[in-house]
Amino acid sequence: MTTRAQVSTLNQDSFPEGFRALVIGASGGIGLAFVQVLQTHPRCGSVVGLHRHSTPRLDLDDEASIASAADALREDEKFHLIIHAAGVLHTANFSPEKKLGDLNYAQLEATFRVNTFGPALVLRHFCPLLDTQRGVLAVLSAKVGSIKDNRLGGWYSYRASKAALNMLLKTAAIEVKRSNPQAVLVCLHPGTVNTGLSKPFKGEQIGRAAPDASADMLGVLNRLKPADSGGFFTYLGERLPW
Repeated sequence: MTTRAQVSTLNQDSFPEGFRALVIGASGGIGLAFVQVLQTHPRCGSVVGLHRHSTPRLDLDDEASIASAADALREDEKFHLIIHAAGVLHTANFSPEKKLGDLNYAQLEATFRVNTFGPALVLRHFCPLLDTQRGVLAVLSAKVGSIKDNRLGGWYSYRASKAALNMLLKTAAIEVKRSNPQAVLVCLHPGTVNTGLSKPFKGEQIGRAAPDASADMLGVLNRLKPADSGGFFTYLGERLPW
């Protein structure tokens, strides 16, 4: 029986035959699903997954590991697709803030280190690894990072970290276009996915399976063109307001 994920990948053809893919945050629910879906993609020649325990190692909390991971891959062929899928919403020590009185320095810093500072350094070190004919780099953001769309409030550090990530990606897209006009850099909203990140917030009831979510987003990335670089899109391909 053909799964939804398999159908979606079979329909992707903007990437060249034997294209090379890289997934950062490949040990998480969505990151691992991206790796698995790409491994079954008929046109994908290889998939590299990076995380804290991979070789090379990449830890978003360790600046040197981000640089060294990129250096280790620099001598290989360029990547046609790079996906940054790591992020944090809650840990054993904190949950999303519901009110101003919940704000504290430790949680703000921890959230920004993973959701903003780490990805910023990923952009710095991995954008040069994009292929110059067809190179797409996507970072997983979140709809709640949209300032215009914020109607409910709350979730202070998570919202702010994703809004800052969006600005970093937009700014990087402008710079990268000068040296790599065919590059596509975008922010992607995955929707609610049944992973550990969304589990405490009814993710098991309302979330989509991670392979389906990954296939949806790959379908969007497949359709994007250089003119879309610097954009903010949902898993359905809809543009989101900043």
